[in-house]
Amino acid sequence: MPKTNETVLEIDLKALEHNFNYFKSKIKSTTKFLGVVKAFAYGSDAIKIAKKLEQLQVDYLAVAYTGEGVSLRKSGVQTPILVLHPQPINFDQLIEYNLEPSIYSHKILDCFLNTVSAKELSKYPVHLKFNTGLNRLGFIENEVDTLIKKLNAQEVLKITSIFSHLAASEDAKEQKFTVSQIEAFTRISAKINAQLTHTPFKHILNTSGILNYPSAQFDMVRSGIGLYGFGNNKETDTQLKPVASLKTIISQIHKIEPNGSVGYNRGFTSNKPTVTATLPIGHADGIGRQYGNGKTYVLVNGKKAPIIGNVCMDMIMIDVTDISCKEGDEVVIFGQDNSAEEFAATANTISYELVTGISQRVKRVLIE
Repeated sequence: MPKTNETVLEIDLKALEHNFNYFKSKIKSTTKFLGVVKAFAYGSDAIKIAKKLEQLQVDYLAVAYTGEGVSLRKSGVQTPILVLHPQPINFDQLIEYNLEPSIYSHKILDCFLNTVSAKELSKYPVHLKFNTGLNRLGFIENEVDTLIKKLNAQEVLKITSIFSHLAASEDAKEQKFTVSQIEAFTRISAKINAQLTHTPFKHILNTSGILNYPSAQFDMVRSGIGLYGFGNNKETDTQLKPVASLKTIISQIHKIEPNGSVGYNRGFTSNKPTVTATLPIGHADGIGRQYGNGKTYVLVNGKKAPIIGNVCMDMIMIDVTDISCKEGDEVVIFGQDNSAEEFAATANTISYELVTGISQRVKRVLIE
């Protein structure tokens, strides 16, 4: 692979295909698969990722907000798209672009019913979200009877699926809680099947759920972070390939004498002769100040170089005293050999926050 000559986020579509096939191998051949591409496909490139998943015959895509789905439709994506957190102000646009909303409250249901009715549409596909313990969005179990009575009295909407979201499927200590969520969803599903005039498909498993609770596949599973190379545990991570690699170059090298300082507020002071390298990437690109002052390392010619001093808006400085390197050499911020999970952990955060925070000013480079 050619070395980079600027700050880039490389997006490896073969890695995406590998991860997709890995999770597909964990489910039944009859189980549908939804790929989550919200937040610019976890900070990568939503359009390129969605189109690759479409080629791989994913059954559904999911985004957080209507605008994300509109962008995909404008790019030519035809796969059904579930909007997980739709807002009433966007309902006209949602319908215009044939997106499918998650209906999670009576207010949202009534608003969407009114919008679809005004357009004289019928059987518009929607998905009912149930809260089984995450306590974020969704109807609760004791609302099922009232909800289904309202839905059976109309023909404007068609309930395509019902779903819920696990709160701690990656945490073995929370197995009892996760099982209670699955049991609650099973009860809700049975009530709906008994009362609704048709049978919607069901889904509750996320990435860690696919791996840890395969018996709860229902009709579809959903994967977000897993598709991008992170399985929420080290053992699974060895089976996956990171889709995104953040790389940059050395802009300048400095030799610092003892007691010389580096960066704003003299965040680093040398106690011996030190060689530093300045990189053209900073907190405006998504590498926050929490990664500075020796907490985190990057890879220079395969060797670990700690970030020193305070991270600047557009630059960071690293210690390359014991590394043979020169201006223009490639530097790996995170990627295959320096995972985003490990990088994020040095600042007491998670890969999700790191990868979704990479600025849109960072050039995306596609690797087929």
